[in-house]
Amino acid sequence: MDLHGYLALWCVAFGALALIGYGRSLAGATRAQRTVTAVGRIDRVREPRHGSSPKDGISVVVTFHDPSTGEEFTVTNDGERGERITTAWTGREIGVRYPRGRPHAFRFTGSLDPAGRGLGWPNFAAFLVYAGLVVVTAIERGWPWALFGFGWPWAVSLVYHLPGNVRDVNRRLATLASLIAVPGRVVAVLRNVSTDDDGHTSTSLMPVVSFTTREGTAVTAYCEAGLPDPAAAYGRDVTVHYAPADPAVFTLDAEAERRHPRQDIVLNVVGLLFVVATTAVGVVAL
Repeated sequence: MDLHGYLALWCVAFGALALIGYGRSLAGATRAQRTVTAVGRIDRVREPRHGSSPKDGISVVVTFHDPSTGEEFTVTNDGERGERITTAWTGREIGVRYPRGRPHAFRFTGSLDPAGRGLGWPNFAAFLVYAGLVVVTAIERGWPWALFGFGWPWAVSLVYHLPGNVRDVNRRLATLASLIAVPGRVVAVLRNVSTDDDGHTSTSLMPVVSFTTREGTAVTAYCEAGLPDPAAAYGRDVTVHYAPADPAVFTLDAEAERRHPRQDIVLNVVGLLFVVATTAVGVVAL
């Protein structure tokens, strides 16, 4: 079989996978469509033990109701239960997802939105079909078709998403402008020791801070950045800047956080200009 035969087989195989996926979505039979998303509420928070592993997240007790039956369930996040809970306070709402009719198979998620239509893999398979067609065209007609074929969808995607990215950055900047400073304390430094294939060990540290908002909400959270010398941070008093609308948005270095959103916009614009220029080179060379 020559190269064209392999590319044809590639397109047929992934095209069939895409059609099957779209058909399952239309029939409402994808895993995402069969997943229930319930709203859970944290009832209790247990402070992490200093020196323990950060893999399991902050230990909490959560209550949620099955939307179809109204039955109440009280559960914990012990073991493999979806996303780690890294910021917790009593009364916080979190997402709980599980297969329809099986609430005991729950998994936590940071999103309260439904799981979606399950089109991620079908869309990816359709992209692979398109990529195969572009490769065939580039082989037969020359490299400019590769620049044009891959460049214009990427440019359209960036143009489509850029206004939304700008709005997100503006919202982020508005949130950062509203931050309130309160005293906090490092209540634990978690350690994770891993060993690679060569036998070398590495240790990663995760400080845990505790602070109380002006509204009286006691928050316990992983602090992933902004804390110098985390190895010696246990028991250190810190200043926490949090968003009144959502205490999960907090930082120890407000000035550094205010610089990051603007950098994201610059990177998006530079990426868009690069892709547009690449596509233009391909068009001119056709």
